[in-house]
Amino acid sequence: MPERILGLAGEISKLVSARVDDIQRITTMSKILALNASIEAARAGQAGAGFSVVAEQVKTVSDRVTGIVDDLQDKLEPRIKELNTLGAALITRLRGARIADLALNMIEIIDRNLYERSCDVRWWATDSAVVDCVTRQAPGVAEFCSKRLGVILDAYTVYLDLWVADASGRVVANGRPGQFPNAVGQSVAQAGWFRQAMAARDGTEFSVADIELQPVLGGRSVATYAAAIREGGETHGKVIGVLGIFFDWQAQSQTVVNGVRLTDEERQQTRCLIVDREYKVIASSDGRGVLSEKYPLQTEGKSMGSYSPDGRTVVGFSLTPGYETYRGLGWFGVVEQQYAPAGTRPAVSSPAAAGVRREEARKASTPAPSPSRPEIDLLAHMG
Repeated sequence: MPERILGLAGEISKLVSARVDDIQRITTMSKILALNASIEAARAGQAGAGFSVVAEQVKTVSDRVTGIVDDLQDKLEPRIKELNTLGAALITRLRGARIADLALNMIEIIDRNLYERSCDVRWWATDSAVVDCVTRQAPGVAEFCSKRLGVILDAYTVYLDLWVADASGRVVANGRPGQFPNAVGQSVAQAGWFRQAMAARDGTEFSVADIELQPVLGGRSVATYAAAIREGGETHGKVIGVLGIFFDWQAQSQTVVNGVRLTDEERQQTRCLIVDREYKVIASSDGRGVLSEKYPLQTEGKSMGSYSPDGRTVVGFSLTPGYETYRGLGWFGVVEQQYAPAGTRPAVSSPAAAGVRREEARKASTPAPSPSRPEIDLLAHMG
């Protein structure tokens, strides 16, 4: 609707400009005709005196019309410019508010999704099969744990794999040994998520790693959540290992950024992003720059808002608000939309063009000094 209003203002501006030009041309022609008539009246002598009076009146009326048009143009031009400027600013604000809301909705979906991951890892770390896997060395224990993890993966398809690591950091079981046979035996002792989980104060805490590519899982990007495995599965039991779960970030995040509610027209000129706390792109609707691009986000310390960096782009953003006990990781949802500002060029003729027309009219209204015979013939022909 605002774009339509500004479009109508532009159309009115063009219409007024066209009609002003028409009036200027007509008054210029009238002045030339009046001058021609004055010359012919002079040639006719006393018999043309009355015609000369009429010609002078035509010139006077033309001058008044020119003055009115010039005054209209002088007053109308700045107002149309202001209308276009205010209209464009209004559209930018409205568009910015909308895409900031879309950015918030996008990051909220991510938050709710990752909150569930934090719940999953803390719950599954207490499973008896997982606890037994790092406490009992009996034959078949690790295999049973692996099958148990496989059942979980069959139900929770958002995960690539689940790993059980003992206290030394060696992976002793995973949920998809057929798909990822190299997981068991891997050392994760130096992984941040493993060390943080081992240092957890109790079973209510969890650790999370930045989005990264996991070579053992086919080089796919993952969000890794981890929780300590404790003796007896008790909240305050001794830490005996770590359960790491690998959320299929690549597939799930792509679904979220591609699912932003945009019109077909908007979708062609919009890029939806998730960036981490360092503004590194970790998800992008166009697939570009993931884990390699640092987005030049300008938040000015705000958690939500919008801005236009170049007059052709509107960027809306929102900081992760968290969900329930999940505080978020400082990520931002970002929506970048290209647009052509409506009505940014006022259609009323420029002062320079108006000056040219006025000079032409002035010259046309100035009596020629004693025209020669060829000049008289030419003016008569124009008349």
